Amino acid sequence: MTGIAPPARPIVRDVAASLTRVELTWVEKQIENWIRFGRVVEDKVLDRRRRVVGFAPNSLFAFVRWTSNDYGTVSSRIDIVRAITLGERYQTLPFVRPGGDILLHINGWPKVERVLQAIDAVEGLGLDPADAAPDHWRHVHNRLTAGHQPRAYTRERHDAWLLRRSVAP
Repeated sequence: MTGIAPPARPIVRDVAASLTRVELTWVEKQIENWIRFGRVVEDKVLDRRRRVVGFAPNSLFAFVRWTSNDYGTVSSRIDIVRAITLGERYQTLPFVRPGGDILLHINGWPKVERVLQAIDAVEGLGLDPADAAPDHWRHVHNRLTAGHQPRAYTRERHDAWLLRRSVAP
């Protein structure tokens, strides 16, 4: 019996199936999960405190999580994540489905604040942080984790990233 072999990977006909989704919660002064940057392509409101946003494959976003109790801040976290494509390996992250390529993962308010300043610096160049080179966010993660100051993102580095991306397969 002869037949046609099925494709190696399923063809994505439903774009929504390929999105990376993030659940955001906002309970004033208790739980604040929010997106600092990224291009949201889907936004579903679940109730007055929760919503789910979706990101297209290979897009970057920053996800900030902050919680407190009666005595003050319990945790502060920021993750910069690249949304994955279907069939690609990924790392799991709370509130992110299915997960993503985690470029930066920082805990503790002093370091989170430094990441937010690095994001502001990229915006100061007139660039959307979601368009910055993923390697820059890995660099920021590694330098802050080691207790060092990250190098600034420059227009020249961004131009080199755009050129590299245009010739890479």
